[in-house]
Amino acid sequence: MIGSVAAVVVAGAGFGAYAMYGGESGAEDTARTKSAAAGEKVKSGPLTATEVTTTAQRFLTAWQKGDLAAAAAATDDAEAAKALLTGYAKDARVKDATFTPGTPAGEKVPFSVQATVVYDKVSEPLAYDSALTVVRRAGDGEPRVDWHAAVVHPDLADGDKLVTGEAGDPPVKALDRDGAEITAAKYPSLGTVLDGLREKYGKKAGGTPGIELRVVRGKSAEDAKGAKDSESGAASDKTLLELREGTPGTLKTTLDPDLQAAAEKQVDGKKGASVVLLRASTGEVLAVANGGHGFNTAFLGSLAPGSTMKVITASMLLEKDLASVNEKHPCPKYFSYGGWKFHNDDKFEIKDGTFKASFARSCNTAFISQAPELADDDLTRQAKEVFGLSMNNWSVGVSTFDGRVPVQSDAQMAASLIGQGGVRMNPLNMASVSATVKSGSFHQPYLVAPSVDGRALATASRTMSGETLGALRELMAYTAAYGTAVEPMAGLSGDVGAKTGSAEVDGQKKPNGWFTAYRGDLAAAGVVQQGGHGGDSAGPIVAALLKAGG
Repeated sequence: MIGSVAAVVVAGAGFGAYAMYGGESGAEDTARTKSAAAGEKVKSGPLTATEVTTTAQRFLTAWQKGDLAAAAAATDDAEAAKALLTGYAKDARVKDATFTPGTPAGEKVPFSVQATVVYDKVSEPLAYDSALTVVRRAGDGEPRVDWHAAVVHPDLADGDKLVTGEAGDPPVKALDRDGAEITAAKYPSLGTVLDGLREKYGKKAGGTPGIELRVVRGKSAEDAKGAKDSESGAASDKTLLELREGTPGTLKTTLDPDLQAAAEKQVDGKKGASVVLLRASTGEVLAVANGGHGFNTAFLGSLAPGSTMKVITASMLLEKDLASVNEKHPCPKYFSYGGWKFHNDDKFEIKDGTFKASFARSCNTAFISQAPELADDDLTRQAKEVFGLSMNNWSVGVSTFDGRVPVQSDAQMAASLIGQGGVRMNPLNMASVSATVKSGSFHQPYLVAPSVDGRALATASRTMSGETLGALRELMAYTAAYGTAVEPMAGLSGDVGAKTGSAEVDGQKKPNGWFTAYRGDLAAAGVVQQGGHGGDSAGPIVAALLKAGG
């Protein structure tokens, strides 16, 4: 139970001037449910302000009093609610909690939490803001709190729990390639990366654990599907409150401080922007940044890459003699395959054009028109064998999603050729694609050198022929100089190449904008979710990092 209540919390604005104590019991709730089942009219229609405030009051009052059965009964999933609320006191060691509701906004009620976390004679105050939403329960229409773990704490996802105790992993003092300490205060978007480094290397870096309140992520079957140890792609556990400091070990990374600072600047204020910069010849991660500083989309994102996928598709068509750089290649307004009618952006066509022209202008039908000549697994094999993708075996140093290029047929196979269908990537994957083109072979990206822990890096089974590689570089160079990537790449001299992309997403008014490019020994990729055309949104971010790299 939550222990003694420190003070009676009087409801905040919008709740009226009444104390939170009171409310209906779980038994009364059960009786009403049975009554509805017996023929009572089911409530429907929008919730009234009174229903919202009364339901929120009932839940928060019962939770504060420690009547967890009553609090759970005020939700639409009593079993899950009771389990998590019980863990809040028993596992998270939260005591003397008080909840102060704010002004409701429709069905949503914000509330603040003041409490104390106590463990082994050590205690620290805990304060945070959360919110709940009131809905009509299925079956009887009664107003109930829409139960999700985030009601208990906003950092919880369903399946997660709060635990206080000796940290599972000692803290890690992460260093950049020059030996300076990396902190989330200095580089805000690296918070989740630092969490991941601690999870993997905390016990190997020589530190000792402290006492902390942390979010323990749920290891569901969905999270673990295809997982390999700590490189599973699941989010890392998160420390919320440190009661007693541990002693950190040190861990050197490949991050370049100047380039990391430049990456942070480029995504600052752009919530849906993510970018990765690599050294093409080695795979070293020099910078990684995410706007919004939340989920690490740059490493863990699973998004359709749009036309940036045409780099991989083009390599396959060149190898199969289904395309040649300077030979004529079809780019009609439309091409139908597998029951779908595909078209180009703005329904353009290129008459009597070459494959180079189609690649540079990102002609969809130029690629989809070759679908009848391909086997269902051709693109999947190309991605795995040449680019090292879609094998779920990268060992970067933190969790990553290693791309997905499933075997598909008919229209979905055709769509995958232009980065739609079931194909999924993130900036780390697409930066690696450009790095493979630039260096001539796949080098698995890594944030922590394999020499630190003796781990093996993923490899590709083959490389492209010199002829194919030269043709692919020519296509990307032409796109940077004369095609859809010309504006962001303007002013970048030397050996450069690029490809733009726009990926349609159901429910979004604007597509996700993608851009991947290389310059010298640097390769980068970025995405701006709902950013529109990749050349306009992600292009300037990537180009700025390539320029910063000298």
